[in-house]
Amino acid sequence: MTAVARAARAVRWYVRELLGDSAYERYRDRHAREHPGAAPLTEREFWRARSDGRATGPGCC
Repeated sequence: MTAVARAARAVRWYVRELLGDSAYERYRDRHAREHPGAAPLTEREFWRARSDGRATGPGCC
């Protein structure tokens, strides 16, 4: 991988983290670990709960 490609990946990661784009993915991963077999919130439900005042996103429990 070239230095330019590594830099582009790093910038992409940073922007996704900054904008919160990866928040739903992290929620799904945590939910699958802590509640196997239980259905997680849909992405729409997740973002609704997050915008309704939960700064870190919806909790699993």
